[in-house]
Amino acid sequence: MNRFCIQLVALILALPLSALAQTSDAAYCAELSALARRYIADSSGEGRSAPSLDTQTAINDCAKGNTAAGIPVLERKLRANGFALPKRS
Repeated sequence: MNRFCIQLVALILALPLSALAQTSDAAYCAELSALARRYIADSSGEGRSAPSLDTQTAINDCAKGNTAAGIPVLERKLRANGFALPKRS
């Protein structure tokens, strides 16, 4: 019984940490998305600028909560365009 209680307490303490990490990733992904939308764009034939398809896909991944797919692409795109990445909390 004592071993079960220890495992239960460990599980209860771990849950808020994983939720915090997910929230942190979502906020970071949203920040990267905003930077990419604002500063990284390809020119179209009509004189307008829009993010490339892979950048837009990464932005959409972030919006859907798929931060594991969106963050690396946006980080790579921002670095390639000379931007320093924001601090990740």
